[in-house]
Amino acid sequence: MKRLIPLFLILLVITTSCSEDLDDKVSIVNTTFNFSHNWDGTLVTNSDFNTIKFTNEHGEELSIERFRYLISKITFYKTDGSTTVLEGYNLVDLTNNKNLSFTPTTFLETGTYSDVTFTFGFNNEDNLNNYTDLNTASWNVPEMLGGGYHYMQFDGKFLNASDEEQGFNYHAIRAADNPGANPTFPQDTFFNVSLGAVTITNNVTFNIEMNIAEWFKNPHRWDLNVLNQMLMPNSLAQIMMYDNGQNVFSLESVNQ
Repeated sequence: MKRLIPLFLILLVITTSCSEDLDDKVSIVNTTFNFSHNWDGTLVTNSDFNTIKFTNEHGEELSIERFRYLISKITFYKTDGSTTVLEGYNLVDLTNNKNLSFTPTTFLETGTYSDVTFTFGFNNEDNLNNYTDLNTASWNVPEMLGGGYHYMQFDGKFLNASDEEQGFNYHAIRAADNPGANPTFPQDTFFNVSLGAVTITNNVTFNIEMNIAEWFKNPHRWDLNVLNQMLMPNSLAQIMMYDNGQNVFSLESVNQ
């Protein structure tokens, strides 16, 4: 009988350890971020490209020919002040229907988070790094404008004041003055997008929408007849893009 007691204790320890291991595994989950696009509520896909079918807030009719943007530094915040930053970045390319879904390699603990954010573009520190895949994608910014990488490339055509088709290049980068060997930077133009609080219990998917029309809308009613090309060396235009971008993204849903 005395021999049965130690055996029972050993089995109890093993069972408890296995249970704890199982709990640990269940508490670690994957996160996925899906990106969809609309124009004031109407779905936009690359099948809508290269046709003048959209109208901006100022009244210009326009087409989309290329649309891609970078998101980085996805961060989960807990109420105790701790954060988890998911590794990697994602170049969303609506033109070629690529990277509309992004699953970071970093796992996340289940629990309640007070906020989830991501950065549109790169912050200044990350923008100094060298990324081979972004170089291959021709995502670089000229050194005379400070180097680093684009935040967004949005190209198309619009009907100008003479009712003629004219190209536009709405490219977002870090705002720079004094192009040349020593550019200066009047204001940060990357921005953080808040998705709000969430309680995560399982593998989770965040469905994020971008209203492309907002880039032309609020607070600056964009006039493509005035601001259509050569916007990268125009720091005022870059700051206006930064302002308009604050209302571009929204969280559609969270699936678990």
